[in-house]
Amino acid sequence: MRFEHLKTLLRSLRFRLSAWNTAAVLLIVVVTLIGLREALRYTLFIENDHLLLDDTVEVSLAIAGFYPDLGEIYNEMERKARGHVDRGLFVQLLDTQGHVMRTSGNPPKLDAVPPPSAEEPTLLTVGEYRVAQRLLAKDGLPAYTVRVGASLATVESDVATLSRLMVAAGIAILFVAPVSGYWLAGRATRPLARIITTAARLRPSHMEERLPIRATGDELDQLSLTINRFLDLLGDYLERNREFVANAAHELRSPLAAVQSSVEVTLNTDRTIEEYQDLLCEIADQCGQLRVLVNQLLLLAETDAVRFPIEKHPVRFDQLLERSIDMFRGAAEERGLDLVSNIRDEVTVQGDGDRLRQVINNLIDNSLKFTLRGGQVLISLRHDVARHQLVLQIADTGLGISPADLPHVFERFYRGDKSRQREDLTYGNGLGLSICQSIVTAHGGVIRVESGKGKGATFTVLLPVQPRDAVAKPDAPRVSYSN
Repeated sequence: MRFEHLKTLLRSLRFRLSAWNTAAVLLIVVVTLIGLREALRYTLFIENDHLLLDDTVEVSLAIAGFYPDLGEIYNEMERKARGHVDRGLFVQLLDTQGHVMRTSGNPPKLDAVPPPSAEEPTLLTVGEYRVAQRLLAKDGLPAYTVRVGASLATVESDVATLSRLMVAAGIAILFVAPVSGYWLAGRATRPLARIITTAARLRPSHMEERLPIRATGDELDQLSLTINRFLDLLGDYLERNREFVANAAHELRSPLAAVQSSVEVTLNTDRTIEEYQDLLCEIADQCGQLRVLVNQLLLLAETDAVRFPIEKHPVRFDQLLERSIDMFRGAAEERGLDLVSNIRDEVTVQGDGDRLRQVINNLIDNSLKFTLRGGQVLISLRHDVARHQLVLQIADTGLGISPADLPHVFERFYRGDKSRQREDLTYGNGLGLSICQSIVTAHGGVIRVESGKGKGATFTVLLPVQPRDAVAKPDAPRVSYSN
């Protein structure tokens, strides 16, 4: 159990973040400390060189001031060496032949070091000493060479002290970095822990809970907002599915109950052949209603799927509309309605002809169904060249749709106010307009409705038309009437 817990901990994002943070901090600290150490070493060497050069200048000035009194010159050299004994300073005076005339302090063996050949001072390292040489070339003075050196032990001691401090700091950081990194990683991943906990509590039947927003505007807040939006969509989808199943069950139950009750009543008593025939006709009508409902439910299920089966190919929409209008002329005459068509342009779209015909038929049938005798249904089609779209409008002079019902007409199973139903017709199942919207949306178009109580209803369909497929003809519109 402990091994599994440790394995889980090692795989956790918090542990990995703390490990990466520790590695990054240690790498930065090590590189920084090494850089500081080398920079300090370089600075100390440069400073030591400047001091040695200044010492050669000071000794040269003393020689120029006390010459030819060599005793005073030697006393000044001795004073110089004793005054800087902590640096291990030594001073040498060389004659014109390069032979040592006087030495103050404890120099290393410098027999192999040649004197300078020019006035420009030289610097060199001999063992653990740094040596500066300067040729004294002034009028009235011999060409003496001043040689001043100091031990590098002080420089190395300072560098070693800094190195020990750096090692101590590195060890402290080695212990502090993982702890602080683990703590910081815990604070950084705390919102993720809330997300995981909240997501683990979610159930399809309980989608109300949402992730808290900390108002920081960082990536974790953006993740929470994205997940909350996804949960909103998922909750809405599940709610729509629950309503869909419940409404579908309700719609299927009524005709099935009617068929079952008719059969049970008929089986209880003997009937004549004519009565059995009437019963079978009634059952056939109920089965037809069931078939239509099932087909509509299947179509709606397809529209909810990722791939709605739309086979797009060039379709002459104006011809498609004319054939549908001709199909409904007989029904319009039977109901005493004027069916007026106003097809102004020839329009070709990329789409599924069968699906588009279904939209047209549903909208025309809907308008005829809810328009009283003596009314009119006007169907118009035009090509909006500027917007590259066709505009189909189907307007009726029926009783209209109430403002309360208007926002819901495209919802599934929504039937609206009974006052808009014709007395001689049964209620529909509330799926026709929803199917129309799904098909139009799948074609990249828009469907909308405008209406008012007692003012009729106008349904407008906008479908995209590619410029190369549309052939607009500004001829006189083709208008036909059906009484």
